[in-house]
Amino acid sequence: MSVDRLAGLLDEYGELEKRLADPAIHADQNTARRVGRRFAELAPIRKANDELEQARADLTAARELAAEDPSFAAEAESLAAALPALEERLAELLMPRDPHDAKDVILEIKAGEGGEESALFAGDLLRMYTRYAERHGWVTEVIDAQDSDLGGVKDVSLAVKTRGVPDGGNGVWSRLKWEGGVHRVQRVPVTESQGRIHTSAAGVLVLPEAEDVDVSIDPGDIRVDVFRSSGPGGQSVNTTDSAVRITHLPTGIVVSCQNEKSQLQNREQAMRILRARLLAAAQEEADAAASDARKAQVRTVDRSERIRTYNFPQNRISDHRIGYTAYNLDLALAGELDGVLDALTEADRAARLAGETELSRH
Repeated sequence: MSVDRLAGLLDEYGELEKRLADPAIHADQNTARRVGRRFAELAPIRKANDELEQARADLTAARELAAEDPSFAAEAESLAAALPALEERLAELLMPRDPHDAKDVILEIKAGEGGEESALFAGDLLRMYTRYAERHGWVTEVIDAQDSDLGGVKDVSLAVKTRGVPDGGNGVWSRLKWEGGVHRVQRVPVTESQGRIHTSAAGVLVLPEAEDVDVSIDPGDIRVDVFRSSGPGGQSVNTTDSAVRITHLPTGIVVSCQNEKSQLQNREQAMRILRARLLAAAQEEADAAASDARKAQVRTVDRSERIRTYNFPQNRISDHRIGYTAYNLDLALAGELDGVLDALTEADRAARLAGETELSRH
């Protein structure tokens, strides 16, 4: 355990506590939320350190009393036996954590090969994540979506947010960051007349939602084009040029938004997605420059990499990164994803405790 790191974090906790006690900080809700999130991240460390210090003080007192009264010897032994677990807990909390764990996310789902069946599966994934968010009391917002003819989605961007400050600094990203990659489905499509099982896939990208302080975008670095919104099959759904396409010239990143009725609203939504993508790109570049830094899964996601299979005939969900298999696909699609997400989180924790840089994603 790094004594200097612990002291620094405890000092930071004290400073944040003072800032939050100052009514002036709440005049800027973005600043208050950012400070509150960091305070929540450090609160478990402060609590674990207090518990450890109290246990050590109690042990010292019990040993002193045991020297005069043998009846305190058993209490001293019990306190001594409890110390290693408290020390391990604090050491684990002091390990470098994902800097984005407290953040909200923008989740993008894109239909892959498989035509309408892939679009229908992408719609299933959208409902699965929306229901999971509802179970956790999170707020969801469809930023942009392109529907398919049969009720699926070709491409959708979904914002998922916590209400208020996430407990312990564990926000939406800390749970959904594992979802980036290719999701494969095996089932009989509604368009299949012979009853044959088909395999198709959809790609998922999870981005930590960037705040203005995370990413600075020079207005001169973007090109904004407007066009007319269109719906399934290409038909026009808007008689004005309200849809917006933003191109970030230095990186070539292109973002389009057409869900909102006004051009201004679509531009704001597109900028949200652009900031998130630029933040992810900057983090990926930083990770590549520092090979010993822990890489977050979604920042290194390869869309050709299959991470999970949803087998309808067997009611089976399998995560290929950790060998997880469960026969409760119906429940998972209804939003009960904690089984697989807990397994992924535990595998990552074990990898970090073993000194590995990251959970293997392949």
